Amino acid sequence: MKTAKVSELKASISEYLSKVKAGEEVLVTDRGKPIAKIIPLKRGDIEIPAHLLTLEKAGLVRIGAGRLPADFWNMPRPKDKKGRALNALLREREEGR
Repeated sequence: MKTAKVSELKASISEYLSKVKAGEEVLVTDRGKPIAKIIPLKRGDIEIPAHLLTLEKAGLVRIGAGRLPADFWNMPRPKDKKGRALNALLREREEGR
């Protein structure tokens, strides 16, 4: 666990938040006494935006669990015999998107 004085935390908050995002905990001290702990959120702790929940209820999206199946990269790719995906990509490139 990383320890940071309040003054250090204020001076380089981005650095400490990067450590938290990577899974590390940061103990905040004031005059040598612990006053707070910054810990990373778990997937279940993060609130899902309302518009995504609405789309999920409508069956338009599926909110993932945050992990790919173990055999994901070995699964066969879907067939696009009519080339619709390629044509859409080429149209987007021509339009400058």
